[in-house]
Formats: sequence, C-alpha cells, structure tokens
Amino acid sequence: MYTAWCGLAAPILAELIAREGFAAVVLDQQHGLYDMGTTAAAIAAVRMAGSAPIVRIPVGDFAVASRVLDFGAEAVIAPMINTAADAKAFVAAAKYPPLGERSWGPHRATTLAGIPDQKVYLKEANALTVALAMIETRAALKNLDLILKTRGIDGVFVGPSDLSINLSNGAALEPVSADVERELARVAKLAKKAGKIAGVYCHSAERARELAERGFQFLAVGSDMAFLRAGTAPVVKALHA
Repeated sequence: MYTAWCGLAAPILAELIAREGFAAVVLDQQHGLYDMGTTAAAIAAVRMAGSAPIVRIPVGDFAVASRVLDFGAEAVIAPMINTAADAKAFVAAAKYPPLGERSWGPHRATTLAGIPDQKVYLKEANALTVALAMIETRAALKNLDLILKTRGIDGVFVGPSDLSINLSNGAALEPVSADVERELARVAKLAKKAGKIAGVYCHSAERARELAERGFQFLAVGSDMAFLRAGTAPVVKALHA
C-alpha cells in the first residue's frame, strides 16, 4: 500500500491528494499542523474520496490514538515506540478488550463507515483498525523483536531520518545511509517472521518502489508540501525563462 503524507492541515488538500489515487493518506499531528478539529474534518474528507485516513499522533500522547479512531481513522502511527512497554501503552489506547483498554465512543467512525449497529463495530474494530509502531532509535532496534511480538501491534513503521540521526549519534541526517539500509533489511525480515506489517517513509516514488521490492508493504511517499513545490517550481521557472 502506498500512502501520501499530509501535514498542512488543509482537509480539502488531503482529499484532493486522495482522489489522485493514493490508497491511503496520513495526517501528521506530530510534525505537521493538524490539530483535532482539522484532523476530524480531514478524516471524513479522505474517506469521502475513497481512501483510508491514517493519523500519526504526537509522541507519547496515546489518548489521541483513541480519539482519532473514534473520528474514523483506519490506522494510527505512533512515533518513538522504543520498548515493549511503549508498545503496550499504545495498544491499550488503540484496541478494545481483550487486547487493550480503548474507551467506547466511536460514533463518528460508525457513521462514516455506515455501520448502524455499533455492536458490529465493537466486534470488528480490533481487526480492522491498524496500530503501527514507529521504529526510529537504537533502543527501538534493540527491542524490535519484543515490539513486534506485542499483541495488538499490527506492524512497525520506520522513520529513516530520525533513525539516521540516532545511528550516527546526532552527526548526520542521511536517511539512505549504509547503516539505515542495513537496519531496514533487518526490520523487513523480522516483521515478515512475526507476520506483521513492515512500513517505511520514502522521499520519492522510486525509493518506495525499491523498498517494496525489499519486503516493505506499507510505504509513505513524499508529502503535500513537496507535491505543491514540485508542481509550482516548473511554472515559476517557465514564467521567468
């Protein structure tokens, strides 16, 4: 699955990107401008476009996972999951019992999904909503096997930029370095072994296709800001030619 990445807090922009053919669109609350109001609006807009809305929540704010799932998000990405305890805390907010402790209140989600009987949603939600733990640090790599084995974690998602900073002890921002490439191979291998999703952020379509061939199944490609710049730059250049 290829997903776009949106941080500009413009629901109509997320919808337009979804309509271009992306199977999913990530709304970024960690580094992007999305707050709860624009997130709720964008979730509905993306679903209306026939795409799957996904939200990356702020670091450690697992309560937000429950809220965005209530709004109708189909998956949640949680950054900086470094230990099995972090993974369990994430699952507690993202999954209903017996996997977690998610509180009941998915009224917007059931409306958007067209599920009039909320008992049906309760029965199916744990299987149909996806919890992805971000792998971005040395600690996360050390505990990767335990994170993948955590019940309720559906997969992992690598942030190559943060990973490169951590692997170089803050010396470099090189998301395609040899060290990152080595760890990406390990993540894909262990995720496959655990029967979990392997995801990764990619700066280009070419990079996404390459990593898909190497075993990654969930690939984020570019960003709304990058798409806007790429579309604007040649127009401005032509005007001043």
